[in-house]
Amino acid sequence: MIDRNSQFMAILTNVGAAKLANATALGIPWNLTQLGVGDANGNDPMPSPTQTKLINERRRAPLNQVKVDPVNAAVIIAEQVIPADAGGWWVREIGVYDSDGDLVAVANCAPSYKAALDQGSGRTQVVRMNFVVSSTNNIVLKIDPAVVLATREYVDLRILEELYKLDSKQSVRVGTTTNIALAGLQTIDGIALVAGDRVLVKNQAVAKDNGLYIAAVGVWGRAPDADVSAEVTSALQVSVEQGTSLADTRWQLITDGVIVLGVTALTFQNVTQGFAPINSPALLGTPTGPTPPQFDNSTRLSTTASVKRMGVEYSGFAPLTASTALGASSVGGVVAAASVAPINITLPPTAGVPDGATVEVVNAGAAAVTVLPSGLDVLASPFAGAISVVLGAGDNAELVKVSGTWRLRGGAMALKYAAVMSGSNWTTRPQFESSQAFATTEFVKRVGVEWSGFSTVNANTVLGNGSVGGIVSATSFTAISITLPPTGAVGAGAMIMLVSGGVGAVTLLGSNGENTTNISGSAITVVLGQGDSAILSRVPGEWRLVGGSLALKYAYVMAAGSGANGYQKLPSGLQECRGSFTSSPTPGAPVNVTFPLGFGSINQLVITPVSTSTAAVSAWHDSATSSGFNGHCNLASTICHYIAKGQAA
Repeated sequence: MIDRNSQFMAILTNVGAAKLANATALGIPWNLTQLGVGDANGNDPMPSPTQTKLINERRRAPLNQVKVDPVNAAVIIAEQVIPADAGGWWVREIGVYDSDGDLVAVANCAPSYKAALDQGSGRTQVVRMNFVVSSTNNIVLKIDPAVVLATREYVDLRILEELYKLDSKQSVRVGTTTNIALAGLQTIDGIALVAGDRVLVKNQAVAKDNGLYIAAVGVWGRAPDADVSAEVTSALQVSVEQGTSLADTRWQLITDGVIVLGVTALTFQNVTQGFAPINSPALLGTPTGPTPPQFDNSTRLSTTASVKRMGVEYSGFAPLTASTALGASSVGGVVAAASVAPINITLPPTAGVPDGATVEVVNAGAAAVTVLPSGLDVLASPFAGAISVVLGAGDNAELVKVSGTWRLRGGAMALKYAAVMSGSNWTTRPQFESSQAFATTEFVKRVGVEWSGFSTVNANTVLGNGSVGGIVSATSFTAISITLPPTGAVGAGAMIMLVSGGVGAVTLLGSNGENTTNISGSAITVVLGQGDSAILSRVPGEWRLVGGSLALKYAYVMAAGSGANGYQKLPSGLQECRGSFTSSPTPGAPVNVTFPLGFGSINQLVITPVSTSTAAVSAWHDSATSSGFNGHCNLASTICHYIAKGQAA
């Protein structure tokens, strides 16, 4: 009786063991073909190696499936499907027969009743036997699909096997861009992988390791649809779903011939945009293509978008520092001479150069550059006359090939021959015109010094940039301030004049903390009285007083000392010094006096004593020099004032 202690097993019969040994020794095939089931006459059988038949066989039919266990290569799995119309008995014993009809393996199983259809409970039943063999090398794992039924599992597996052999594979999440370690969860092409992600590995240092893989925490395995050679064949294709650089791309295996997975180097090619068409295609309709990057210089095809974007673009730029004979490669480009000594540049021979081809020569150096034709070629003006072309610093000449000549068609040198540059084609604009018309030297000469405008203010005012270059007149009866324009947007050297025509003082202020400075750059306070003027020039961060009546205050020729002993310079070159001294306690004794500013020569010296005494008082000097004098007074310890005049040093 079957219970918890019952044992079930499958073994080779003696006949089966002998046939397996024979097949292994001789290397001959051994075919397993049928599986039988029986009810053992209602008993609970125990398999015996001596059996040559089942105890009570109920049904024998071809095997539905026979294969090696994928997890144990020493185990054979034999399977049969019993259809719904067979039954009415118990299944307690199972046997496998070979092509000779011999029972080669026998097993017992837990009793299972196989009902017949007429019992009202028919079903399809799968019977499977797993038995151990020493070797499966010579066992033929083959069935006849025409005479067996298939389980759903079998069909699913077979479908997967066939699908896995297709060249179009299930998409991968990411593709590699460099060699990687085939283990662990990592970030590939900007995507952090999780376990189970499919990955196209295509950049391994050892190309045999390329292929489709499943990401894992540990060592990666190949994807189930690409883990055997039969599933990895030339023209295999796979799409990449994500990635910074490879998202939405498609790749094809371009390794040709027989592929042995893990041995053959695998190479994948990006076929996202398809393969190139046939050689020298003749395109019809309105074909389009990708626009190359700007400034691309390769064999890519150009599009109208790239041509339009390119505009006028020379083919190249070649700097030269010595006399050079140009070749055909210079045609279409710019040749830049950069020499400190005069040099010659000989143009390419016109032979072989198509009409309309151009070359431009520029002089980026300090010395003259003479442009010469080659051989019997001619260097011609725009109207075909032979000319010589010598480029000065900054000059350029654009030459066009016309027949056997290089004709000057553009650049600064061509202006020499342009009618528009002749005097008869220029007219002098009316005096005082202010427009965008070109000015002749006659117009400029006639303009002289002319301020851009004149405006009047009579209250506190903040000036804008529109006042720069003009005159601002203050006409207030009371004191006002005028704030100068911010210097940030004003060009260096720009000027503004301010005049005071009113009786109120006018104080000039800098904008945003900027200073007004004297000609030496020292900060000053500028206050205009009636009739005063101030001309200021913009330097970085300040307005500098450079002219007008107020500038005289800071001029050297008008320099003055304002102390008790002071001086005053005059534009004529004369100088005046003033001061005081106390006479000696001894009446008439000399006291040495030094001028506050030395003279070149002294012309006049006047001393006036100051005394409240009714006694006669007098003061005099002697030994006067350019630096001072000896002062005397007939009264002791008396204050004396002096004024000296002469030529400034």
